[in-house]
Amino acid sequence: MQINARIFWIICAFFLVETVIYSAWGLLDPFHYSIEWAGTIALLLCSALGGLIAFYLSRTHRAQGGEQAQDRLDANIDDGDPEQGHFSPWSWWPILLAGSASLVFLGIAIGPWIAYIGGAAAAVTLVGWVYEYYRGYFAH
Repeated sequence: MQINARIFWIICAFFLVETVIYSAWGLLDPFHYSIEWAGTIALLLCSALGGLIAFYLSRTHRAQGGEQAQDRLDANIDDGDPEQGHFSPWSWWPILLAGSASLVFLGIAIGPWIAYIGGAAAAVTLVGWVYEYYRGYFAH
């Protein structure tokens, strides 16, 4: 993770240097003599994003107090593969939620009355998906 943080610090510095060069180039242009603000701000925000990610990765590495599995040369693939959660391979609720979300977006494109139907269906399917393990054969 420390290597990733260093890479993002390099990205942050690169975009910061590019921002200065881009602004200076705009000032040296013989036809305009002004800074082009859209590109300058975009490059500055790219630098800020790289810095934010690098700062987060550095703090996370420091808080974990050591190397992760991907930082060690003797680690196996399974060492860096933690349990991510429980997922139901037989559940139909995600498909129904995707269908109701598509109705909402269709309603935005065609008519709001379809979006209201899709919103109600999305609420029902989201509740059904969250409480899937509280009823039926797989109840806790």
